[in-house]
Amino acid sequence: MATIASNDLALSCHQPITLSAGFTQRRRRISPRSARAMETLGHAIEYLSGEFVNAGESHSVNNNHLESVRLLMALNRQVFLECPELPTWNERIRAALRLAQ
Repeated sequence: MATIASNDLALSCHQPITLSAGFTQRRRRISPRSARAMETLGHAIEYLSGEFVNAGESHSVNNNHLESVRLLMALNRQVFLECPELPTWNERIRAALRLAQ
């Protein structure tokens, strides 16, 4: 959900974003409530990123705009990671075969 501006912002802050240890690249079942929360957070991230870029502020570690964007991005990841993972096709087939036996 991040825009190019927020991607540039994330790359310029010299602190890589670390994902939680349980993060996997699997599809997730996102409820309408979670989708709305992520959409709202994404808009807030875009707005603050745009404000940061347009204001021409420094990339210092103590910048309030950067801290706000980092906080919103962390909340966005948290909402996403709380959504249940969907089983892969292999897992579905194995479960079906176990039930058939």
